[in-house]
Amino acid sequence: MSALGKVVSSGVGRRRVQTLVIGLATMMAVAASVLGGSLLVVSGAPFDDAFAEQHGAHLSVQFDAREVSAGQLSKSKGAEGVSSAAGPFRTSTVTPRSDGAGPGWPMTVVGRGDPGRGVDEVTLLDGRWPAHSGEIVLSADSSLLPAMGMKIAFPDLSGRPTLTVVGVARSVTQTADAWVVPSQMPALTVPGSGGYQMLYRFTDAGTAAQITAGGRAVTQSLPPGTAVGEQSWLTVKKTAERDTALYVPFLIAFGALGLVMSVLIVGNVVASAVGTGTRRIGILKAVGFTPAQVVRAYVGQALIPAAAGTALGVLAGHLLAVPVLAEAEEVYGTSSLTVAPWVDLAVIAGVLGLAAATAWASAFRAGRLRTVDALAVGRTASAGRGRLAARLAGRLPLPQPVALGLARPFARPARALAMGTAVLFGAIAVTFTVGMGASLGEVMKARAHDAADVVVPAPLPDFGLQGSVREEQPEADPAAVAAAIEAAAGTGKYYSAAAVRATLFGLTGTVDVIAFTGDASWGGYTMVSGRWIDGPGEAVVPTPFLAATGTRVGDTVTLNGLAEPVTVRIVGEVLDPRNEGMQVFTDASTLTAAQPDLTETSHHIAVTSGTDVAGYVDVLNRDLVPLGVTARAGGLDAGGDMVVTLNALSAILTLMLVAAAALGVLNGVLLDTRERVREIGVHKALGMTPRQTVAMVLTSVVATGLVAGILGVPLGVALHGWVIPAMGDSVGLRLPGSVIAVYNGAELLPLALGGLLIATLGALLPAAWSAKARTATVLRTE
Repeated sequence: MSALGKVVSSGVGRRRVQTLVIGLATMMAVAASVLGGSLLVVSGAPFDDAFAEQHGAHLSVQFDAREVSAGQLSKSKGAEGVSSAAGPFRTSTVTPRSDGAGPGWPMTVVGRGDPGRGVDEVTLLDGRWPAHSGEIVLSADSSLLPAMGMKIAFPDLSGRPTLTVVGVARSVTQTADAWVVPSQMPALTVPGSGGYQMLYRFTDAGTAAQITAGGRAVTQSLPPGTAVGEQSWLTVKKTAERDTALYVPFLIAFGALGLVMSVLIVGNVVASAVGTGTRRIGILKAVGFTPAQVVRAYVGQALIPAAAGTALGVLAGHLLAVPVLAEAEEVYGTSSLTVAPWVDLAVIAGVLGLAAATAWASAFRAGRLRTVDALAVGRTASAGRGRLAARLAGRLPLPQPVALGLARPFARPARALAMGTAVLFGAIAVTFTVGMGASLGEVMKARAHDAADVVVPAPLPDFGLQGSVREEQPEADPAAVAAAIEAAAGTGKYYSAAAVRATLFGLTGTVDVIAFTGDASWGGYTMVSGRWIDGPGEAVVPTPFLAATGTRVGDTVTLNGLAEPVTVRIVGEVLDPRNEGMQVFTDASTLTAAQPDLTETSHHIAVTSGTDVAGYVDVLNRDLVPLGVTARAGGLDAGGDMVVTLNALSAILTLMLVAAAALGVLNGVLLDTRERVREIGVHKALGMTPRQTVAMVLTSVVATGLVAGILGVPLGVALHGWVIPAMGDSVGLRLPGSVIAVYNGAELLPLALGGLLIATLGALLPAAWSAKARTATVLRTE
């Protein structure tokens, strides 16, 4: 080993605490950066790859077959900006029954002779494309849980046609729920209804404005009002990226905190090593080391633990990415999503480059020191530094050890500032994590609507399950259940919620329509804007519904797929992330004509004051069990994999930051106590007890920890105020003030003391070492 290598290895071995601090800080920065960078790449990769391979449609438009002909639509293929087009395809909204079971949910069926080539090439995942009437291909995302050979009946249509599933497929732009041959469409279409579908690709389609312009161009030559719905590929892409996009603002925040803390800690550790090793630097120069070699030696002492921390950080980032990437793999059936190698390389190069640059800047002073000056300088601080602060502290009515500790930061202001900065970032992380947990809790409350004391869940729908167990179950009568609830002693207010599914022109898939009987405004529904429903014909919807349909509060939408179309006016925007926000909440009387038989009904009860909930449930169930339903205490389940994953990630990353901050304090206090070893020995010789020694060392970080904690709380609140709305935007949710303003005065004081706790934890070991050191030993130490 060369002389320079020996100096580097000995420096790393002697400075074990500094090595651990640099390694942990670097690991934290790398783990968060790898995870964040991977999600930025992976979130769009499955969709982009599938869209390019399948020549996805930039815009799919639904036309009313009563207002426009197939010939007119064919002419729109030559509109300005259209590079290719497919269609027109006949479409129909039908309600199937799988294997004769029910209830069924409406879906959009399209007549296509083949999977297509130039536009929206439908990918067969199983089976084959239908060759003749009587066969159907289901979308992999169909609510019917597609299976080969399954029989699908349409009892509401003339002739009650029954089709056999011969394939399972997926359209990247979600243009249909099922496909049949064109000759099958007349049997699936009610006379006087149905529509046409046109699929377009444009020469320029990268922005919403370009898609809008393309839509105007293809409908310009058609009669007004013929286009009844449309869907942009950008909307589908945003939905596909929604799950992983949620994590990105959160990880950017932690990654930035980790990178800044890593730079600060590396710089502080190297600068401290240079400051405390001045005589060693002089000796190195005296035996022939050049200034450049001295700088390289100290940069190497920083890069070795930084490299080890980087390797561990890459491993931690990959492990933390597993649960998040598992969710992304479900999009389009993608499997084995992994962290892109170039993300690892970019993070490794970036973090090690920052560490090297920071270490070089701090070590540059070592190279410039003159040999004679370095050999003449001892390890202690300048004699006059901090004396004024010591005299002022001595006049305070405090024990002498406490006064000495309070004055100590003024003797080493740069070191105290570095420790305070590390504690500051730890306090910011803790404050942010506490707020994020509270915000996610509020979102989950809005998701579950758990304000009810007792819930009677709706019976599960039958999707064709075989066996005699279901046949023995009584059919629940919502009216009988409501009568039993109303008659029960202890019932306060209650409402029922019936769920049906409908379709919208221009959108594939279904939307959940929740119809209420009674006042559900107290049920935990959090309003973002507008107001709650006040009567028939009104509806409230979540933010993603408004974005997908291009509507806003005050507009009307028409629900299809029921016995007859139902038009409702949107009067409010509600926070509800279930079913990707594709829900409509309305009064049950709105659906009286279109859906008179609402069977999937749940009941939500608030008991009167003083009523024992467990006893109420037991008594109520005596009447409900014979009706085929069962009551349970509490609201609906508020859990979710996303919340568990986010809380776990935030806890792990916060612990890393806090540990790095505490180790930064440990490093600074350890250096300080080693510099003051003779001073501590003198204090002990004059009668300072071990407890007083511990008090002096711990007090030296009290002011630093308090100030850092007090500053960290508002900065953490500000970071929370930026990240949480950004996370909401990434999944298409506007968050109300109740989700963002989650801090209260009772929480802020303990959070402010968190900085003091971090500083104290970091100073405990050096304080214990100083207390145990023998007086004679420390007095002999140079």
